[in-house]
Amino acid sequence: MLMRTDANTWNPFTDFLASRPVTLATLDAYRLGDVVSVDFELPGVDPSTIDVQVERGELRLSALRRRTAPDGAQFLVRERPEGTVNRRIMLGDVLDTEHVDAEYHDGILTLRIPMRESAKPRRIDIRHAENAAQPAITVDSA
Repeated sequence: MLMRTDANTWNPFTDFLASRPVTLATLDAYRLGDVVSVDFELPGVDPSTIDVQVERGELRLSALRRRTAPDGAQFLVRERPEGTVNRRIMLGDVLDTEHVDAEYHDGILTLRIPMRESAKPRRIDIRHAENAAQPAITVDSA
């Protein structure tokens, strides 16, 4: 349903040396009923900088994390990265990418992607041979 694509694009050596380091957004993905949810951790990101795009089954996330210290401040410890936050994942064709719902709250971006109707389980009724007047197969959404 989901597949990582970041391993082929993220290079720790070139990204470490870049003037604006690229940070990989961590995520959790789970299915609840007929919806797949993906939660991206984006602490310190201004929601107006978040860009999510889906093209040919690939979901691309990009956001900008800016420095929070005032200009001229001397850092004593600096562990929180700044710069571009990225993530790319492949979405299976069973997901309906035309109806993605997105919400950003408390540093977590949640995308909810419903299953396509054609991918949902269906019940197939089978008629008995002696009841030939009934339709051959009835498909019911389960």
